[in-house]
Amino acid sequence: MEVEIFQTYLLGLTDPAGFCNSMGKDFFRFKQFTVRQDGATMKVGVDSVLLGAWACVDHSSLLTLHPSLRILDVGAGTGLLALMTAQRYPDAAIDAVEIDSEAYRQAIENVADSPWHSRIRLICDDFINYAGHCPMRYDLIISNPPYFTASLKSADTKRNIARHNDSLPHRSLLSGAAKLLASAGVLAIVLPPAGALTFIDKAAAFGLFVKRMLHVQSIPSKPVYRMLVELSKTPLIFCEMGAKERLCIEKADRSDYTEEYKQLTKEFYLKF
Repeated sequence: MEVEIFQTYLLGLTDPAGFCNSMGKDFFRFKQFTVRQDGATMKVGVDSVLLGAWACVDHSSLLTLHPSLRILDVGAGTGLLALMTAQRYPDAAIDAVEIDSEAYRQAIENVADSPWHSRIRLICDDFINYAGHCPMRYDLIISNPPYFTASLKSADTKRNIARHNDSLPHRSLLSGAAKLLASAGVLAIVLPPAGALTFIDKAAAFGLFVKRMLHVQSIPSKPVYRMLVELSKTPLIFCEMGAKERLCIEKADRSDYTEEYKQLTKEFYLKF
């Protein structure tokens, strides 16, 4: 509950000229695109914005036969991560899979109104089914997956699908990602610390290993509340990057956002 209140607080501080919704309202305006979310169960949140701004693809690892990036957004929701990666990687072709039909329709609307509609393909499907028949291999698979496991559910079925991992167990996400990743591809996810550590432990069984991590705190005195993790098919011992980065969103006295947070998100948030 404290984390949800904190994320609402952060979003509410966005410049009123660009922040045209708070959690639960109609739309959220970024610098180059707008996310409409009046029909969506899960609204724009700090977790996805951080992940979309942080996840990285090494262009030098691409095959010469396959010069453009291929990106897959798993659990696309209203299309935020697909839109963010389209903005960051002008040469990327992006597929976005979403199981919920209402979120899928909203994502179609958001993508159609964006500058990158010709490069984003939306698929209304269960990821497990999609991974089973997809012939494509991706350089980046990005996901803000459901993270509640065996927890008390609400009466809202669609919210349960978005927040509880019954419909997309982490083993299924890992299995599908391991199949669909290119040899030098990266899986990027965001989870609470306990869930992230469990996810990392499970990943090894699917041949996926930590490449990079970002530990996120609200302020320096608070504990880490989210971990952003990149995994690849190269074991950690051989990776050049294995560093545990750290990001505080606000200064200790909460007088302003940190420069690190501003730098990470400045291409998206109007305030920065």
